[in-house]
Amino acid sequence: MVMEVPATWMGRMKAQAVRTGQRMAPMADQAKVVAAHRIEDARYWAAPRLESAAHGFEDQVAPKVSAMLTAAARKIDPKPSQSRRWPMLVLLTGLAVGTIGYMFYRRNAEQWTEHMKDSASDASRWVNEKAERTSESADRLAANVSNKADEASRKM
Repeated sequence: MVMEVPATWMGRMKAQAVRTGQRMAPMADQAKVVAAHRIEDARYWAAPRLESAAHGFEDQVAPKVSAMLTAAARKIDPKPSQSRRWPMLVLLTGLAVGTIGYMFYRRNAEQWTEHMKDSASDASRWVNEKAERTSESADRLAANVSNKADEASRKM
């Protein structure tokens, strides 16, 4: 005994697939909003730590490098002079090292921010693609069921 599938059933199946696709769109939007909030939270968390690291570098490493360079200069100097140039040289060396440290800090902060933006964009794109694939899958399923129903009606 062959069972006949009514045409209204096919219409209901297709409508259900369309509704499912429409229900997925807000979920994708919500995922995008959540990802943006998480990125902002991460930036709030990371900014003070990056600044603290920069100050730590400036306060701890730069003076040591400056002292090391000064000691090396004294060792290789053929005639030590008691001039006032050394304090200025030490100051300029420390300033140069501090500037380099600050440039590294800014570059790393910008790279990290860009990376986080890309991650959020990738997550949003993935959710949108998943929703589209689900909608397409539902449409294919509805079309397949419609074709089988048409075959069954032709056989009768």
